Amino acid sequence: MTAPPAAAIPFFSPDLFEQDRDVLHGIVHAVGTCRDQKFILGERTARLERALAARTGAGDVVACSSGTSALSLVLAAMGVGPGDEVVVPAFGCAPLAATVIDAGARPVFADIDPVRLTADPAAAEPLITPRTRALMPAHMFSVMADMPAFRELADRHGLRLIEDSALAQGGTLRGRPAGRWGDAGLYSFVQVKPFGMPGEGGVVITDDAGLAADVRMLRNHGQDGVHRFVHHRIGQNSRFDEVMAAFQLHRLAGLDARLARRAEISAYYSRRFAPLAERGLIAPPEGGDGRFHYVYTVLTDDRDALHAHLAAHGVTAHVYYPRPLPAQPAFARYARPGETWPNAESAARRAISLPLYPNLTDAQAEHIADTVCAFTGVHGRTS
Repeated sequence: MTAPPAAAIPFFSPDLFEQDRDVLHGIVHAVGTCRDQKFILGERTARLERALAARTGAGDVVACSSGTSALSLVLAAMGVGPGDEVVVPAFGCAPLAATVIDAGARPVFADIDPVRLTADPAAAEPLITPRTRALMPAHMFSVMADMPAFRELADRHGLRLIEDSALAQGGTLRGRPAGRWGDAGLYSFVQVKPFGMPGEGGVVITDDAGLAADVRMLRNHGQDGVHRFVHHRIGQNSRFDEVMAAFQLHRLAGLDARLARRAEISAYYSRRFAPLAERGLIAPPEGGDGRFHYVYTVLTDDRDALHAHLAAHGVTAHVYYPRPLPAQPAFARYARPGETWPNAESAARRAISLPLYPNLTDAQAEHIADTVCAFTGVHGRTS
């Protein structure tokens, strides 16, 4: 095993934007002193929207204040509200359920695929009722949900399909970018996401011109952008910042290189960990269709011991979602009596994520892999 690094390896990089510090300072000054004093929803935001639409091939991209806000805006634009149901994964981030509840609707929790860790279309279909308005699968960690199956399911039942692709920018499935499979998709730009920035922000992605127009209106208190103080709908304050728009335009040129570095590290982990399956540690496969590289997550029954072992060797790991969503106090009352989600419950017990970011060095990645392999040599159970 390689010697531990001089300093602990953090789960998220503390210096993601260090090389862009001077650029960011210059942008703050330029926006702050520009003659038009336009700090939100200005030309820089419009340019970023156009650039991302061109990159993804989407009909329209609408910038907003966060990935969570993007979900809320899409639900509102689709008219989801009281009496409606939305099928969501039982395992994932809180906004999957919270945004549905905030819309006045009911989240219905579908179990996940045990390998993808994303909502299972076969588990989702029996949950569809006359009240179901939408399906809302989410991509998870580094694997896209089975969007072709969800697209077919939504079309067959006449439902809207909302693709929570918040963390999957750069992923493709059957040649189609993440975010382009649903009636609407989204990306989050929170700091640690693949196209993260030093602040909150996100975009809605859609080919539906009417839906895009409604989202634009809703993000700015229901105004249409032409007549100020004329409010056509009850909207939100979900506007995008001009400083961040300019910064993201600057960083867009380097996104592919950063995504490639993430993919390189992920592939290295998968090669190192593939032999560990017989010792009880399951890792994502190397590469393949429908992959993206946000965080690298493995499954093991000895998660707590692995977490402690990594920490003892200077590696900070992270446990996402230690409870399924329907087991969370905030959402438990929305779970249907008697329902169980065995795959979601298993993932909540067994998943642990390793550091994965573009400025992770080769030596750091090697140390992380060595540390995991050493753990299974002691704690692993042969099948």
